[in-house]
Amino acid sequence: MKHTVRSFIAFCLLAVLSMSLLTSCKPENQELTLYVYNWGEYISDGSDDSVDTNAEFEKYCREVLGKNVKVNYSTFASNESMYAKVSSGSAAYDVIIPSDYMIERMISEDLLQPLNMDLIPNYEFIDDEFKGENIYYECSSDEQYSIPYFYGMIGVIYNTSIVDENDEQLGSWDLMWDEQYKGDILQFNNSRDAFGTAQYKLKLDVNNEDESQWRLALEELLLQKQIVQGYVMDEIFNKMQSGSAAIAAYYAGDYLSMYENNSDLAFFYPQEGTNSYIDAMCIPKNAQNVELAHHYINFMCSHDIAMANALYTYYASPVTTVVADPEYHEAMAEVHEDAISILYEQAHEVPSQAYLNLSADALSMMNVLWEELKAKSSIGRGIYIGCGAILGVLAFVVVYQLLKKRRWAKLYD
Repeated sequence: MKHTVRSFIAFCLLAVLSMSLLTSCKPENQELTLYVYNWGEYISDGSDDSVDTNAEFEKYCREVLGKNVKVNYSTFASNESMYAKVSSGSAAYDVIIPSDYMIERMISEDLLQPLNMDLIPNYEFIDDEFKGENIYYECSSDEQYSIPYFYGMIGVIYNTSIVDENDEQLGSWDLMWDEQYKGDILQFNNSRDAFGTAQYKLKLDVNNEDESQWRLALEELLLQKQIVQGYVMDEIFNKMQSGSAAIAAYYAGDYLSMYENNSDLAFFYPQEGTNSYIDAMCIPKNAQNVELAHHYINFMCSHDIAMANALYTYYASPVTTVVADPEYHEAMAEVHEDAISILYEQAHEVPSQAYLNLSADALSMMNVLWEELKAKSSIGRGIYIGCGAILGVLAFVVVYQLLKKRRWAKLYD
């Protein structure tokens, strides 16, 4: 019995020693994968002689942090599609970059984790406009869940070779409802932004949860549906840039990118008011590499990297050192002579309102109305007219056949 016990103890010690040796044999620089989920075309990626910021982060990890890191970078087209994937738990990301109202929603649903600000020293370079109480989508929390990445406003892009420069609708949301451009107008393919265009046009509060007001916006969208070319998201960029559409609501930064390849395009912020937004970096609750995610966020706030991203995307940067850099101003002026004005000055000349998270009931209502919009045919009147014409022809044929039969019957009588 004692021999058996001694043998068992010896076996256990050998097993522990073996495990220890196996652990010590693991490479100290084992590769880690950081999963990042961002909007499309929203980071300097090395194309067109730009800086590959993800590759630079991998280099930083090797040389400064002593870690072998691979960034697995993927993109989404809308806040709603990102939310559906993250909330379902079908994928675990370490860093995501949603917009303000979606961040507020994800905080309320415990889908994000608070940040350790000690690991993000470059936060000092973020403009005070995006700190503390100014982070309106986090004001209900004592913790901080996000660091601004870019910000901006939605405006209307139009093609000057198609849209009459004397059109009275220029400067207003009404341009997107102008019937003379039927088939050349693009609308957002997500509920919040699409309803937003109608709500701003009607000067309604986009955060009001009164269903009657949302139905007013729905009526506007139903009217517009008869003349839109389609409901799209990322496709707006290619369609407007190529000239296959003439009018679309989109982001100021993307307008500047389109303008580089199509100087016929022009832009304005609607006088009735429009959406202002902040896209910010967050760490999901189920992130696997939390400390590394903090390093990534901090890296994105460093001057050189923030500059590279700003010069690639043409969106407004919250990093003060970028906005103050003369080289940034010179580079943006080469893109468009009014680029800095569009991004940082004209945006203050019209009313703007950010989306806030809606209650569960209001979100459900919006989704029902959105489905109602999508379900109703954009050619409703045409269908009725067409059906009426077909029924008329059928009725004529039936009557003709009856008369013909009677005529033959009389002949035989």
